[in-house]
Amino acid sequence: MTLFTIRVRAKIMTIVIKPATRQMFAALRAIELASFTTLRAAGAVTGRATASSAEDLQRYLAAGLLWAALTPEALPVGFLGAYQQQGWLHIAEMDVDPVWQRQGIGRGLMAQAIKEGRARKLRGVTLTTDRFAPFNAPFYAALGLHIVARDECPERLKAILAAESAAGFDARRRVAMMMLF
Repeated sequence: MTLFTIRVRAKIMTIVIKPATRQMFAALRAIELASFTTLRAAGAVTGRATASSAEDLQRYLAAGLLWAALTPEALPVGFLGAYQQQGWLHIAEMDVDPVWQRQGIGRGLMAQAIKEGRARKLRGVTLTTDRFAPFNAPFYAALGLHIVARDECPERLKAILAAESAAGFDARRRVAMMMLF
């Protein structure tokens, strides 16, 4: 469990990052759908809003790689889901409710995932994201991840990028990023 303090509308509160539970799935999916509006406004996504399936969330949960950021009232305001693949921790989804964005919650969720990847003695962390939205690739770069040129991507990241393109994401905007431990 990770604790950190934020200021929201002139009020100081403690946000807790802890393992999510199955009972939180509906709230986590709602956060992801709400975050879609922020991504759409940045031009990072088009089309109908979608969220992680219960099966995907269950896979992250079963792997011990699903965390929720909770208010003092235990209200989920952000989450991160990941999985291990070929010795790497892959961040599959990370979202913060738009009302709670820009408060350090995403940074706290990523710090938790990176800490877990190191504790598991993995090679590093990877993810795919939008290269142009200012709160995506630049945010992850500030945390120490770097963009991997497409021709230098491991096959597993090329496959993820191809699947995203097939799902309707603009391939010109998508990039893979990684951090070595």
